[in-house]
Amino acid sequence: MRVLIAPDKFAGTLTAPEAARAIAEGWHLCKPDDVLTLAPMADGGPGFVDVLAESLGGQILAATVHGPLGVEVPLSMLKVGATVYIETAQACGIDLVSERKPIHATTYGVGEAIHAALDAGADRIVLGLGGSATNDGGAGMLGALGAEANVPLDRGPGSLAGIVDCDLSAVRQRLGGTELVIATDVDLPLLGMFGATKTFGPQKGLDDSDIMRVDGILDAFVIAACGAAPSDRRAADAKGAGAAGGLGFALLLLGASRVSGIELVAESTKLAEQAARNDLVVTGEGTFDYSSRAGKVVYGVAQAAAAAARPCIVLAGNVSVGSRETRAMGVESAYSMVDMVGQTQSLREPHTSLVGLAERVARTWSF
Repeated sequence: MRVLIAPDKFAGTLTAPEAARAIAEGWHLCKPDDVLTLAPMADGGPGFVDVLAESLGGQILAATVHGPLGVEVPLSMLKVGATVYIETAQACGIDLVSERKPIHATTYGVGEAIHAALDAGADRIVLGLGGSATNDGGAGMLGALGAEANVPLDRGPGSLAGIVDCDLSAVRQRLGGTELVIATDVDLPLLGMFGATKTFGPQKGLDDSDIMRVDGILDAFVIAACGAAPSDRRAADAKGAGAAGGLGFALLLLGASRVSGIELVAESTKLAEQAARNDLVVTGEGTFDYSSRAGKVVYGVAQAAAAAARPCIVLAGNVSVGSRETRAMGVESAYSMVDMVGQTQSLREPHTSLVGLAERVARTWSF
C-alpha cells in the first residue's frame, strides 16, 4: 500500500516534519512493507520556510531582527531564484514571547526581514502570515521600512493612540517595483466584529476593554494611512487584512496580493500529484476542530485527496468535531492522541504518542 503523509505542525509540540516522521515511524511498526511518502505542510504560519525549503530547495539566508518585544532573534529566509520567502512568525511570533504583551508587541522585525530580503536581491517577496504575538496593524513593519508618523510606530498598538498622519512615501521608495505576496490561513478583515482584534486578540492576551480600545486605535491608524472615505479604506476591509494581527493590512496597503497559504504550499509541494500516486492520504494537526476548515492545512490536504478520489484521514493531538462535521470537511475519520493516552502524556511525550496512534490507525487502514 502507498500512503502519503502530509501533516501540519502540532502547535507547541512537533514541527510538521517531526510529525510526518513520527506518523511514518508508527505506521511502519505495524505495516513495514507499506511505501510511505512524507510531505510536511504549512499554511503560512510557523514552519512555512522549512516546508518550502524541503520541496523547493534554494538558499537559506540568515538574519537577526528584533522580536515582538524588542529582543533580537535569529530569522531564516528562503531564496529561490529572485524570490525570497519570509516566515513572519520568526520575527513576531507568539512562540517568541514568554509573557504576552500585545499592547506593546511590534512587527518591526518583519520590516527588518524585508530589508534583508531586498539587500539579498529579491524582486519578489512572499510572506507567510500566521502565529503572531502582535496586533499593531503592521505599523511596526512600516516604521522599520521608513514610514513616518506623529506617534511612534514601533512600540505596539498602545503607542499609536493619537495618530493623525502616516507618511509611507519612504516605504514605497525602498520597495521600488518589488512584488509582494502574502500567504495567509485566514481571510478576516482588520477591524470590527470579525476582525483581527476581536477574533484573535484574546488568545494574544487582550481582554474585552483592550479589544475595544485597540480596535479604535487601529481605526484611527487606517484613517491616517489611507484616508477616511470608504473607497480609501479598502485595504482594511480586504480578505487577509486581519492576518497576523493586521500585518496583512499594512502589506496590502503596499500593494501586496494575497494567496491562501495552504494552496501556495500545496502547489509548491505538488500535493495534488502526490495524492493521486498514493492509495491513502494521512494528514494531522494539534487540534482538529471547526477552525480547521478555515484555510488550514488539514482542510487543504483533504480537498487535494478528494480531487484525486483518495480517502483522507486525520491524526491529531485532540479532536473536537463529530463524525458528521469530519466528513463534511472531506475527512473519512479522525483519531486523537488525547483519546488514546490522555492529555498529559500527549503533551509530555508528543512524539511517542503520535507514533503509537499511527501504529494503531495503520491496523485499520492498511490492507
